[in-house]
Amino acid sequence: MAALTWPEQGPFFRSSLGIRFAHCDPAGIIFFPQYLVLFNGLVEDWFNEALMHPYAQMLGPERTGLPIVHLECDFRAIARMGDAVHLDLAVQRLGSRSLELVLRCVGRDGVLRAMARKVLVFTNLDSHAAVAVPGPIRAAIERWMAGDGAQ
Repeated sequence: MAALTWPEQGPFFRSSLGIRFAHCDPAGIIFFPQYLVLFNGLVEDWFNEALMHPYAQMLGPERTGLPIVHLECDFRAIARMGDAVHLDLAVQRLGSRSLELVLRCVGRDGVLRAMARKVLVFTNLDSHAAVAVPGPIRAAIERWMAGDGAQ
């Protein structure tokens, strides 16, 4: 199986944080499922801060979900409690109903800790059926991908 790779070009969204006790197992290193929690928070931050489309609005009043339908992860190095890391998000593909993202966790020392690729599908939260990417969200993602406001 091929290792995941980061896109060679294009914008990415970055968030920085410290690894906390709550992220770690008894050995003091990040418990691997916590990366998924952190990456989900990164997606929310991307919607809120880069796309300027509140994630809570999408899920609440707009009744649009964004569940993961495919997930791949590579764990490359440990992160310890107290480590400072960057979480990065890049769009691999924007489809008619789906969004493919690549996410990574990199220490401030430049060492890659973990990387994930996930495919998310836009759904109607009442019927749970897949729906087209809502127009305002598609427009925001396309603007961001074009470099308008990307980090």
